[in-house]
Amino acid sequence: MSSVEEQIAELKKAVSFDSRDFPIETICSKYENGMDTDENDIFVPEYQRDFVWDLARQSRLIESIALGLPIPPIFVAENSDGRLEIVDGSQRIRTLSAFLSGKLVLQNLKKVTALNNLQFEDLDISRQRKFKHTTLNFIVLSENATEEVRSDLFDRINKGSDILRSMETRKGIYRGTFTDFIYEKCATNKVFRGNIHLSKTVINRQEHEELILRFFALIHYYPKYHQFSRNVSNTLDSYMKHMNESATAERLDELYSSFESMVNFVVDNFEFGFSKKDHADVSRIYFEAISIGTHLALEQIPNLKLSRKIMANDLLGDRRSRSYKAIVGTNETHSTENILLRINAVKELIVSLKK
Repeated sequence: MSSVEEQIAELKKAVSFDSRDFPIETICSKYENGMDTDENDIFVPEYQRDFVWDLARQSRLIESIALGLPIPPIFVAENSDGRLEIVDGSQRIRTLSAFLSGKLVLQNLKKVTALNNLQFEDLDISRQRKFKHTTLNFIVLSENATEEVRSDLFDRINKGSDILRSMETRKGIYRGTFTDFIYEKCATNKVFRGNIHLSKTVINRQEHEELILRFFALIHYYPKYHQFSRNVSNTLDSYMKHMNESATAERLDELYSSFESMVNFVVDNFEFGFSKKDHADVSRIYFEAISIGTHLALEQIPNLKLSRKIMANDLLGDRRSRSYKAIVGTNETHSTENILLRINAVKELIVSLKK
């Protein structure tokens, strides 16, 4: 056997998978049941918590299913506890869940125009049944697949996708003093770097810089976030372009002071810093809530001192609350309502603990 064939044969042993078909009704049930306690059978990992599809794209998926068009397979990885971690397909599953639960009103459809402005409950019972019984294909990586295999699969599938819009691309397109400021000053802050725990899947995709860009953009647009609701990536692109063209040295100094103060306060006053649990991966949505909420609190009360540390349960204790769902990310993660809900929840909690 040639060295090529030997290497291929050896590597194929690590890629163990099977194919399964699930009805949409079952998929949504497995995704929704146990979500509040993080025990749902099909779950979205932290690094994919952003729900970035707009209403038009969600509607087109529903229309495609109604028309019987082929839907790409959903890739999941089976964990040792039997739960299925979504590797690719979280936007589709969350869209299906939103539609079946009545949270999605179909819009801007060009083919089946009669579906426009309808929710699931508006459909005839026969059409509801047909939709719920439609099966989607799952490619399931076995628990024997290594972390390296899972990471490589995610990277191959999502290279350049909406979920992980690469900062590498922005860095190449939007050059200037603001880009240099993010990469050379903010991202090299040792306190920040030492307290941002990231998944192996995203650690090499300039996620530190992505989080910093989001922090400054959310400050810039506060409290009007309708741009984020339409398209998060495009909003970040526009902001980065604008800042490279307009930011003065004085403005960058102000931004760094705000960034540094925020980082130091979070590390000193939050039980697990930017993480939900000890050394857990930092999710973008949770980072947004903590960082912007802290910034706003410090703007309101400079030199703020707290009576005690902020514990994880202070923010995540009531899984039934609207703020909890906005903080962990379930649906419409970047609607204006949800952004403000999670930011204000953090700000109000911080201010309430003032000495």
